[in-house]
Amino acid sequence: MKRSAYVALVTCFHDDETINFQATRAQVRRQIAAGNNIMCCGTNGDFSALTHDEKIALCEAVMDEVAGRVNVIVNAGCPATYETLKLARAVDALGVHGVAVITPYFISCTQDGLIRHFQTVADAVTRPVYLYDIPARTQNHIEPATALTLAAHPNIRGIKDSGGSTETVLEYLAVAERVPGFEVFCAPDHLVHWGLQQGCAGVVSGLGNVAPDVLSTIVGAFNADDTAAANAAQEIFAGLRKDLYALGFAPAMVKRALFAMDPSVGLSRQPALQPDAAQDAAIAGILRQYGLMP
Repeated sequence: MKRSAYVALVTCFHDDETINFQATRAQVRRQIAAGNNIMCCGTNGDFSALTHDEKIALCEAVMDEVAGRVNVIVNAGCPATYETLKLARAVDALGVHGVAVITPYFISCTQDGLIRHFQTVADAVTRPVYLYDIPARTQNHIEPATALTLAAHPNIRGIKDSGGSTETVLEYLAVAERVPGFEVFCAPDHLVHWGLQQGCAGVVSGLGNVAPDVLSTIVGAFNADDTAAANAAQEIFAGLRKDLYALGFAPAMVKRALFAMDPSVGLSRQPALQPDAAQDAAIAGILRQYGLMP
């Protein structure tokens, strides 16, 4: 099976914090040129800072720019099932490759509640649904037994694991072994090559916004059975991750690094990280070290 790379695309903003669609389209083209697929409205896309209508408009622009050249998965997850359903149906109508649904955040859920939440969405859309687990941000975790129950649903295609635990990835992969066609996508950037070696269908990366070619090299080399090249690219990717994320919250560091490389992406909406001269100087130094800016 050929493995694939998705980048959790940043959302670009003007100085007044409205969406900069032109700059966002440019980032889409950049990822397509590198050979990466797109995840829209993910964690690195400031999805929690966008309104319902903005998410739909953003997805429309991304789908228009992609024009079928790569796959697009959209995160439609919201705190309540009712709101998630509305957004999932709207993006489903755009013809996306899949609908990702992050676990509800702020609302504490039982595993039974999560099952009902995901099954309700999967029943309502025509495109494949991908579970999205990121417990550090949502405080709700999809237990492996719950994933197994959900994997039996004919319209739930896989899971995006952003927990960062190798143990959890292996537990989800055990579900995939029991349910043919269920796909596991590994998200932590230091585990890309390892995840592919274990059997993951691909990766969804935030750091790929900063180094799209390095990400695509890992996956491309793996698909070509070039272990040495995949290991070399993974070492670069992991080093960049370690150095950059040591400075602060990962999505904020991705956006700040990208802003240093291309100011057209704009800042994130407040109260997200705003410019800090010392931190930005450190980010620029890291980018130069990895050959990502002059």
